[in-house]
Amino acid sequence: MLTGLALRMVMVLQGARAIHDGEDGQTLSEYGLIISLVGVAIIVLTVIVFRDTLTGAFAKASFCLNGSC
Repeated sequence: MLTGLALRMVMVLQGARAIHDGEDGQTLSEYGLIISLVGVAIIVLTVIVFRDTLTGAFAKASFCLNGSC
């Protein structure tokens, strides 16, 4: 049988393990948010860098849709 102090220590360790095990999902979601933020930043920077090229491509596409190709 476990004494009162040993039983308390086991309960504390089990509680600590439960807290630690519960953080895995939180960490994964935080990494997902960071990766999403980096992805959005890359898309925004790409649009800024290629702004003139994209504008020209959309203008050419709209002319072709009007039958002016």
